[in-house]
Amino acid sequence: MGFFLFSISADQRQTALESLQCHFTWDLDRTRSVLLLLRDKLEDVGSEEGHRWLGHIYNLRGFIQHKLGLHDDAQRLFNQAAEAFHRMRPADQGPWLVVNYLAWLHHHLGDQEQSQAYLSQVDALKEKYPPPSQGELHAEVCAEKAWTLVLSGGDSKMAAGLFGRAAGMQPDMVEWATSHAIGLMKTQTSLSEEVRKAKDQDPENLYLAVLYLEKRGKTGESVGDEAREFARNNLEPLSRSYQAFRVLLWVYKNHCSVDEAIKLAEDALRQHPTQRFLKKCAALCYRWRIIDQGKDCPSQETMNRAISLQRDVVSLYPDSPLMKKIDLAMLYAKSDLHQAEAETMFQEFLEADLEPVDQQLLYNNYAKHLFFDRGDRSGSISYHMMAAEIPVKSSFRWGSIRVLSKIRDKGQDPRCQEINEFLENLEEPV
Repeated sequence: MGFFLFSISADQRQTALESLQCHFTWDLDRTRSVLLLLRDKLEDVGSEEGHRWLGHIYNLRGFIQHKLGLHDDAQRLFNQAAEAFHRMRPADQGPWLVVNYLAWLHHHLGDQEQSQAYLSQVDALKEKYPPPSQGELHAEVCAEKAWTLVLSGGDSKMAAGLFGRAAGMQPDMVEWATSHAIGLMKTQTSLSEEVRKAKDQDPENLYLAVLYLEKRGKTGESVGDEAREFARNNLEPLSRSYQAFRVLLWVYKNHCSVDEAIKLAEDALRQHPTQRFLKKCAALCYRWRIIDQGKDCPSQETMNRAISLQRDVVSLYPDSPLMKKIDLAMLYAKSDLHQAEAETMFQEFLEADLEPVDQQLLYNNYAKHLFFDRGDRSGSISYHMMAAEIPVKSSFRWGSIRVLSKIRDKGQDPRCQEINEFLENLEEPV
């Protein structure tokens, strides 16, 4: 092997690396703020022993740490992924999912000899365990790529298709069929037979059950009473499942009431006061009540609780994206006791050197603040324009475009002509 390591050219090594199926070749470039958000999300999802996706969680966390420049952490997490796969599956299945990450990691660290050693292991494993057919991915690779796309905000339809291919190759892997069903619910307008079958095969999966409930609600069914019963019967396990609990709160918001969502979040938090994602969920419910609804003034007790929770969330997520801090500023702006603090925070945000995606988020929210809290209609329009002209696809950009379009269509604002010209000349997202 020693001769081979030194005889291979740099171009050949690069070609071999780029042929690998792993996070490093799946076009997962994300901004720093998105990487930090994803890291927080994965930590909240958890890494308890026995978690069905434990190996995948460690792999994605390792990739994120690498992208953030924390290479020692990345290698530790990739090694933990290898250990998790070996514990959860037979020793001769899936090792190619692990060694190729280390090949890329050592390549980026400049250790080409070690990188090539891992590449050689990959080649040997592919020889021993060939894919089902020429050009086809292994089932495990399909599942990992699909799971990664889902967690990182990638192509939902591609993810659902990959899960379907994986489940078709290995029907005994219930979690793959379940994930395929989850993908179908996110990409289809109606509930298919595959989704119903997956729910019957995986009755203990709370996330699938809650998504199924949410989907039925979106198709017009009345699911409020069923959601309440589901929460009563499953509050303890729900309190340990970030993904399921967060979706259930959305179901409560849309089919019960925001006040009931707040109570549910507070009940869960009382049982698990140190669970940080439950504080984040509770803070989100208060945001819905105070900022998003804004129909009446909340009591001082409600306002104080909302601010206290949001402060905790900001401190519990020290590297958190800007949104959590903006939410705190928005709450301050709604409180008679914290107006000055709100303005100070917003000015600090506006003067900060932010990535375009964070600028867009800030301008959209500051426009809302100017309109609803300060009555500055013209200033609000200006900041909606600033958000809209940043060519990044996001709900904040389209939200600002919708606001501007409505103002233009009503034709009553002095700036209607300016807004119309702005929208006509607006560049599409890159």
